[in-house]
Amino acid sequence: MAILDPYDHGLTDEERELARMARAFADERVAPQAYEADRTKTLPLGIVAEMGEMGLFGLPFPEEVGGQGGTYLALGLAIEALGRVDQSIAITLEAGVSLGAMPIHRFGTDAQRAELLPDLLAGRALAGFGLTEPEAGSDAGATRTTARRDGDEWVIDGAKQFITNSGTAITRFVTVTAVTGVEDGRKEISTIIVPSGTPGFTVGPAYDKVGWHASDTHPLSFDGARVPAENLLGERGRGFANFLSILDEGRIAIAALATGAAEGCLEAALDYAGSRIVFGERLGTRQSIQFTLARMQQRVHLSRLAWLHAARLRDAGRPFASAAALAKLTAGDAAMDNARDATQIFGGNGFMNEYPVARHYRDAKILEIGEGTTEVQLLVIARALGLTALPPVAAGPVA
Repeated sequence: MAILDPYDHGLTDEERELARMARAFADERVAPQAYEADRTKTLPLGIVAEMGEMGLFGLPFPEEVGGQGGTYLALGLAIEALGRVDQSIAITLEAGVSLGAMPIHRFGTDAQRAELLPDLLAGRALAGFGLTEPEAGSDAGATRTTARRDGDEWVIDGAKQFITNSGTAITRFVTVTAVTGVEDGRKEISTIIVPSGTPGFTVGPAYDKVGWHASDTHPLSFDGARVPAENLLGERGRGFANFLSILDEGRIAIAALATGAAEGCLEAALDYAGSRIVFGERLGTRQSIQFTLARMQQRVHLSRLAWLHAARLRDAGRPFASAAALAKLTAGDAAMDNARDATQIFGGNGFMNEYPVARHYRDAKILEIGEGTTEVQLLVIARALGLTALPPVAAGPVA
């Protein structure tokens, strides 16, 4: 039994070589340690360092800032390859690039880029992005974290939650959104770089999560944390708007991760169906199982087409927000559906964490939530269709 060639999608020779290299690394180095890292809830920093040495953290950045001069499509190929075998490692790369380094590259000053990007792009350091709060996420108006100017410093008070890569031994800083003023009754939201170890900045205990056990995730609190005024990232008052542009790109990467997860489930289910003997026959000879596997293949194929299309639009400088939302919606659904079907094919073994499909089953749910929920993706797509701009329907006569 064979799966459709994952490289047969108009990739260049260089892109195919990158994808093969990333898949070989995933199979040979990441997969063997995935269960133990998940069981112990430990991010394997040795694997992170190897990814840095391979240049994966620098893929979509220009060579002049220490990157590989690649594209967002190239980053997606690497994330998809990793997502097949270990979603925790895949999200560590995705967040390290999209939420850690990309805001510095896109909105930072020359001094900020020179100081922070070299280690981030080499995988020697990680960074987090603090947007979500106990009562705020997509709703920017609900942000309660504040930053006030006191001479040449910002003084930050508040809390963030669910922040990836925020508490590792190599986390250099987190960038947080904070209310820096009020204008015409509306909150002015800016982004500020807060280095690890800043007095008043506390990283809470790691969460006890359903999945992504080897990914580093913490709540953060700020109690009079002081940072230099030059730690403002980008234009004052543009913090949330800037984050939204980063989030659109991140949705492409999450779609690539979800596609990899969906394919990992398909690969495992194919192998199991081909070797498992039930009533004297291989499980894969049963038509119901064959049809389930065919549906799983369909989901992988459509998901890959969706994220590749969104990535190509982004790399060409064309509008891609709705395509990214479609990709994340399609691939997130595919990961969840394939994880459920693969677990069912495995039967009781699918409920055991040492099997990859069990970990995918736990991990995949967050793909419908993180970096914009399914409902947010539907809203973005509906707006692209012009539905929210339709005039209200006039009330007709009451019968």
